[in-house]
Amino acid sequence: MTSTTPPITPARSWAGILGMLLDGRDLTGEDTAWAMGRVVRGEATSAQIAGFLTALRAKGETASELGGLVDALRGHATKVPIPGLFVDIAGTGGDRTGAVNISTMAAVVAAATGVTVVKHGGRAASSTSCGAADLLEHLGVSLEPTPERAARVAAEAGITFLFAPAFNPGLRHVAAARRELAVPTAFNLLGPLINPADPGRQVVGVADARMAPVIAGVLAARGCSALVVRGRDGLDKLTTVTTSQVWTVTGGRVTATELDPRDLGLPRAEPADLRGGDAAHNAAVLRALLDGRRGPIRDVVLLNAAAALVTLTPSTVPSTTPSTTPSTVPLADRLAAALARCAEAVDSGTARATLNRWVEAARQE
Repeated sequence: MTSTTPPITPARSWAGILGMLLDGRDLTGEDTAWAMGRVVRGEATSAQIAGFLTALRAKGETASELGGLVDALRGHATKVPIPGLFVDIAGTGGDRTGAVNISTMAAVVAAATGVTVVKHGGRAASSTSCGAADLLEHLGVSLEPTPERAARVAAEAGITFLFAPAFNPGLRHVAAARRELAVPTAFNLLGPLINPADPGRQVVGVADARMAPVIAGVLAARGCSALVVRGRDGLDKLTTVTTSQVWTVTGGRVTATELDPRDLGLPRAEPADLRGGDAAHNAAVLRALLDGRRGPIRDVVLLNAAAALVTLTPSTVPSTTPSTTPSTVPLADRLAAALARCAEAVDSGTARATLNRWVEAARQE
């Protein structure tokens, strides 16, 4: 007689997980969620963590595997309840360009147009660069607010910052292994994907060309409306130095395209034009931009702020007759309209007022 009893699945183990990776076999999202769950609960040794991250990286992460890691981390994060639609603008880092804090500056400009921005991030990974947290701390923004305070700041200023270590305490268990490995791993990709406020709209910059479409796949599976972007110069943002690759995520689908900033009337910049420095230097650059200074920094910041607005606007327009389907608005056209809104927010002084309001609402106590 043929049994209808389903086969028994062997219990997951580190030996089984690592063995599959070393054989070059993909894991399921449930497999990677199991492993990450053990990690963030402090139930994995440094050797197990390092072996897992290294083997996963050597094989090459899939969207399903990254999705499992994200699910586990988000399940252990401190939730931040923020009502309504809001957007996050963040990059994975690791582009080695030394650029100013484009995402953070763009977040201020986007918020000045009236959209709510909930930015998630951390400190710089190296002593020669300035992370979002480093810049904001210099400006006086608290890095350790409670969920309630973070939500209040978002309501008062239209923008708030969630410091990754404060809202994702499980990350402390991987710090030593990552530091000792000193090579990129999946954790270099997860920051923009584990915002504890769970934004449904995101702009995610990815320096690694191989992983950008994979991250777009993770966002598509989560039902996000997002732009995953990568400059052809390696910048983990939309760049004005050359063209950018863009993966538009909407309705569970991913569409790839190329964007030339000159199509939006933006001149090409030189790499040196976008370089920043320490927190004090980058804070001065931000203030000068908001005070009206024109040039390459303004151009690239406006472009990335416009990308945030695009994630909140429909990509189609209704058809003129009931018998035809809605038409898709080209990305460049949508960005051009958003770019004008962002420029007005800066030129009118609204962006400067937004920064002042944010700093006041979130001042360190």
